[in-house]
Amino acid sequence: MTLWTASDAAAATGGRAHGVWTTGPLAIDSRAIRGGEMFVALKAARDGHDFVRAALDAGAAAALVSHVPEGCADAPLLVVNDVQAALEALGRAGRARTQARVVAVTGSVGKTSTKDMLRHCLSRQGRTHAAIKSYNNHWGVPLTLANCPPDADFAVIEIGMNHPGEIAPLTRQARPQVAVVTNVAPVHLEAFDDGLSGIAREKAAIFEGLTPDGCAIWNADLEVVDILAGAVPEGRTRISFGRAEAADWRLIDARSGPDGTACAAETPLGSIMYRVGAPGAHFAVNALAVLAATHALGADVAEAALALADWTPPEGRGRRHAVRLHPDRPALDLIDDAYNANPASVGAALDLLAAAEVPVRARRVAVLGDMRELGPTGPDLHAALANHPAMAGVDVVHTVGPLMQHLHDALPPDRRGHHAPDAEAMAAALRDAVAPGDAVLVKGSLSMRMGVLVDGLRAQGDKG
Repeated sequence: MTLWTASDAAAATGGRAHGVWTTGPLAIDSRAIRGGEMFVALKAARDGHDFVRAALDAGAAAALVSHVPEGCADAPLLVVNDVQAALEALGRAGRARTQARVVAVTGSVGKTSTKDMLRHCLSRQGRTHAAIKSYNNHWGVPLTLANCPPDADFAVIEIGMNHPGEIAPLTRQARPQVAVVTNVAPVHLEAFDDGLSGIAREKAAIFEGLTPDGCAIWNADLEVVDILAGAVPEGRTRISFGRAEAADWRLIDARSGPDGTACAAETPLGSIMYRVGAPGAHFAVNALAVLAATHALGADVAEAALALADWTPPEGRGRRHAVRLHPDRPALDLIDDAYNANPASVGAALDLLAAAEVPVRARRVAVLGDMRELGPTGPDLHAALANHPAMAGVDVVHTVGPLMQHLHDALPPDRRGHHAPDAEAMAAALRDAVAPGDAVLVKGSLSMRMGVLVDGLRAQGDKG
C-alpha cells in the first residue's frame, strides 16, 4: 500500500526528493526492510546514514536522509535538513490527513498492554492502526502517525517518557480525541526531583493534546488523582475508572482463573460483565479503561467487551506458557513478564503469581531482576518488596542484579532462593530450581535481559 509519494513527502517536510517514487510505511531498522518502505536514517546509537545502502539493497523504496550517503548518488531519496524534524513533520501530516479517531495511552504501568487491548477490540469494529511494540518515544510516536493509513477508522498511539517535558510535544503531534492515563507509579524517579507528583504532572500532560471535543480518562484509584483531574483542559469530557467508589466506570468484582479474569462493573451505561483472556486484577482494571475509551470513541462497548475475552498479553508482558518439563507430570506455568519492571508492576505480577493455582507439592516461584531508574531510593524500594502482601503466597524468590541483592537480604530465609549478578549466571541455577507443576514468574527491567531466563525455561520444555 502506498502511503507517501515523493512529492507529498517533500511538501510535508520541505525536503528535496531525488527521483520519482512511492513508499509504504516508514522504517528505522534496515534489518526489518521487507520491500517498499521508506528507510529513516536517524542518528541514535549508530548513524542511520551508514545503513541506507543496505536498506535500499534490501528493497526500501526510498530513504529519508540529511545528506546523500556514499554510493547513493542516484538512489531514491528525500533529503532534509534534519531527519528527526522531518520525521515529526511526516507524523503531523499523517495525523492531519487520516480520518481515524485517535486514542492516546500513557501510564507508568500498563500502557502497552492497554494499547494492545484497544487495538484488539477496535479492530473488530473498523480498520485500526496502532503503534508497533513500544514505539512510544520522540521517534516512535511520529513514526506511528506517519504510518497511519488515511482511511483508518481508529488509531491507537502509545506515549511514554523518561524525563520531564517529553509527553506534551508528543500528544500535540497525536492530537487524540481520547487520552488515557492507566497508572502513575514511582518510575524514572531519578529524573524527577518532586517524586510521584512530578511523574503525575508529566503523565497528565497527555491531556494537553486533546482535540476541543476530546475526552480525558484516568485511573481513579491513584493518590495523585487531583493532579490528573486538574490538568484536563476546559471543555473536555472527563471520565474516571477503577475500583474507587467515585469512579465513573467502577470495577465491582474481578475473579481470576488459570485462563482469564471474570469481571463485573458499574458504568454510565449500566451494569456490565466482561471477561479478559488473561488472569490478573491489573488487566481487569485496564480493560475497564479500554471499554470507557471505546465508548468515548463512539464504538460499540458490548462488542469490545466480547473481544476482551480472547485478548492475551504480548510477549514479555504477562503472557503465560505451559512448559512441559516431564511427559507424565503437570506442566510448569511460566509467567513471562520480563520486558520491564518497577515497584507497581512487580507488585501486580506478585499478586498474579500468588493467585496462580498449582498442584499439591508444587510451588510459586518468583525470579526478579533489578528495577532500574529509581534513583537513590532504589535499594529501599527493592528491599520493601519483601513486605508486599502477595509475598505470603510465594514460596521462593530468586533474585538477579545488584539492586535485587537488597530484596534477597530482606527476605526470610525460608523464602530466600538463589541470587546471581546477571541473568546468564541465574540461568544455570534456575534449571535445577524449578519443577513440573510450579508457577514461575520472571520479571525485571529490560536491561537485565530476563528474557534469557524465559527462553531457557521454554527450551527445557522443548527437550522434555
